[in-house]
Amino acid sequence: MLSGTGLVAGYRKGLPVLSNVDIQVARGEVVGLAGPSGCGKSTLARVLTLLMAPWAGEVRVDGESARGFRHAAPRAQRTAIGVVFQQPRLSVDPRFTLQEVVAEPLLANRKRAVAQRVAELVEQVGLTGELLRRRPHEVSDGQLQRACLARALALEPRYLVCDEMTAMLDASTTAALVGVVAEHSNSTGTGVLAISHDEPLLSVWADRVVRWRNDGEEP
Repeated sequence: MLSGTGLVAGYRKGLPVLSNVDIQVARGEVVGLAGPSGCGKSTLARVLTLLMAPWAGEVRVDGESARGFRHAAPRAQRTAIGVVFQQPRLSVDPRFTLQEVVAEPLLANRKRAVAQRVAELVEQVGLTGELLRRRPHEVSDGQLQRACLARALALEPRYLVCDEMTAMLDASTTAALVGVVAEHSNSTGTGVLAISHDEPLLSVWADRVVRWRNDGEEP
């Protein structure tokens, strides 16, 4: 289980964005998190993926307390959690081709058979070979987000956090990527936290939906 207990976090001292937040995502479960802009959903995503240290509270990964955040996060815990952000163009190196975007975590973690794994991933998310040679400015948001999803799945994480993954996409691409995540979760037991302001989408995607108010608390 991926869980946060009593989480308090923010960006300016004395002004928390998260206030005493509890959340749990079990293996194989899709949990939806809905709420208006500014309520702290993306901050929670950063804390749960170990990219941001909370001021208080605890993150646990399969029962083990997080032993560090950002660069101090141990590799075993960091790679257990994949993440897909809302704006793909801000989450990739603009110099990389899409193939290099997908391969990045495999190379960073010195995995073998990188080419074979990349081929599996791009097929899974629906990217064609010709697109793999292009750079981010040469593809659409949807094509780039497919590469970002493939990158997030590259190390076979036990949990996946999708932070407004479909917010910038058209309806057909949204349906395709949600389908990829749902199928992957069903086949591998990956737990998913699906963060979105689109409650109708979450109602058909998630097993259960948590709804927040502006202050990061459940109603």
